[in-house]
Amino acid sequence: MNTTEMSTVIETDLPARLDRLPWGRFHVLIVVALGVTWLLDGLEVTLAGAVASALKTSPMLHFDNTQVGLAGSAYIAGAVCGALGFGWLTDRLGRRKLFFVTLAVYLLATAATAFSWSFASFLAFRALTGAGIGGEYAAINSTIQEFTPARVRGWTDLGINGTFWVGAAIGAAGSLVLLDPHWLPEDWGWRACFFIGAVLALIILPMRTWIPESPRWLLTHGEHDEARSVVEAIEARFREAGHVLTANTTRPLRLRARGHTPIRTVLHTIFVRHRRRALVGLSLMTAQAFFYNAIFFTYALVLTDFYHVPGGDVGLYLLPFALGNFLGPLVLGRLFDTLGRRIMISSTYALSGLLLTASGYLFSQGWLTVTTQTVAWMVIFFFASAAASSAYLTVSESFPLEIRALAIAVFYAFGTGLGGIAGPAFFGRLVDTHQRSEVFIGYLVGSALMLAAALIAAIWGVDAERKPLEHVATPLSALPDE
Repeated sequence: MNTTEMSTVIETDLPARLDRLPWGRFHVLIVVALGVTWLLDGLEVTLAGAVASALKTSPMLHFDNTQVGLAGSAYIAGAVCGALGFGWLTDRLGRRKLFFVTLAVYLLATAATAFSWSFASFLAFRALTGAGIGGEYAAINSTIQEFTPARVRGWTDLGINGTFWVGAAIGAAGSLVLLDPHWLPEDWGWRACFFIGAVLALIILPMRTWIPESPRWLLTHGEHDEARSVVEAIEARFREAGHVLTANTTRPLRLRARGHTPIRTVLHTIFVRHRRRALVGLSLMTAQAFFYNAIFFTYALVLTDFYHVPGGDVGLYLLPFALGNFLGPLVLGRLFDTLGRRIMISSTYALSGLLLTASGYLFSQGWLTVTTQTVAWMVIFFFASAAASSAYLTVSESFPLEIRALAIAVFYAFGTGLGGIAGPAFFGRLVDTHQRSEVFIGYLVGSALMLAAALIAAIWGVDAERKPLEHVATPLSALPDE
C-alpha cells in the first residue's frame, strides 16, 4: 500500500452499522467458529491435570510432581510467547489470516504431544501447543469484539469465555474413558487424550472460512471498499432473514488510514496515554492467571495426594467443578451490560478471593471431604469464572482499534507470565510438602491478588457497557470532526 493511500482520510458509518445489527445467525457463527478457542484451552488445561497421575506412572516418562508442574508452566510460557508474536502479526496482517495460522499451530502441536518420548519432548510440544492457544486469544478476542453489537458485547464475551469449561468437561469425560486401563494400555491412554483437541480443531478449521475480515481492521488499513462490502453482505443476510434494520443516526467516524502502528506508539499508548487502564488490565489479568493456573493445574495433585482419589477418577470430580465455572459467566454475564462493568468486575473478583480464603482455611483444618471440597470449588469458581472472563473483556475493549490484538497479547503475556508461569510450579512444590498449611499459604496469595485487583477495578475501571468500541477508546487514526 503506497503513501498516498495511507494518507487518505476516510469518513465512515460502518462501525455504527455493525453495532445496530440484531443478534442473528451470523453472530452465532462467529461464536461457534471463533469461540472454540476457549473450549480448546479448557480442554488442554484439564488434560494437564487429568493425565498428571498417568504421566507419573508412565513407564516411559515417569514424571514427579515438580515435572508435572513444570509441564503446566511450559504450556503457559508458550502461550505468552505465542500471544505476543501472533498478537503483533494480527494487528499488522489482519485478524482473518492469523486465526487460521494459530489454529493450525495448535492442531499440529497437540497431536505431536501424544508422541512425546521424554520430559524434554513433552515440554517442547506443550510449549508449542500453548503458543497456538496464546495466539488464538489475541486474534480471536479482537475479532469477536469488533463484530459484536455494543449492547451485548459484555454478555457475549463472557459467555464465550465460559465455553472454556465445556472444553474442561470434554477433557474430563474423555480422560475417564481413555485413562481406564480396561479400554487402553496404561501408556496409551494419556497419549490418546491429546488427540481430542486435534480432532476438534480439524472440525472447526473449515468453519472459519466463512468468517470475513474485520471491517474495523480494514478501515484503519485503507480498505474502505472491502470493509463496506463485508458490512453490506452481513446486512443482506439479516434482511433476507426478515429483519428490518433501523436507520443509523450516529455521526460518521473520520479516520486517516495507516499501514501499521510502530511498536513505540503501541507502548506509549498503553503505558503512558492509558496508564490507568493499563494498571487495571495488568492487575485483573495477573490475579486471575495466578488464581486459575496455580489452582487448576494442580487440582489433580490435591485430590490424589490429600483426598487419595485414584488418578483415573480425577476427571469425575472435575465435571461438577466445570459446571459451576460454565454457569458463572452465563448467569452473571448480562449484569455486566446492565449493572455495568465496574461494579460487576470488582464484586466478582472480591467474592472469589474471600471464598477461596474461607475454603482454604477449612481445607487446612482438615474439615472438608472430597465431596465438600468439590462443592466449595464449584461455588468459588462460579464467581471466579465470570471475573476471569471480564479480564479479557476489559483489556480487549479498553484500548484503540489499531493496537487491540497486541494490547490483548501484552496484558495476557504480562498477567500470565507473572501469575501463570510461576503459579503451577509454586503450587506443585507446596503440594509436594504434603502439608495442608503450606497449600493454604498458596491459597492466601491467590486471594490477596484477587482482592487487590477488585479494589483497583473499583477505583479506575472503565465504564464500557453498551458503548461502541470507538467511544470506549478513540482510534489512533481518528480525526476530529470538521
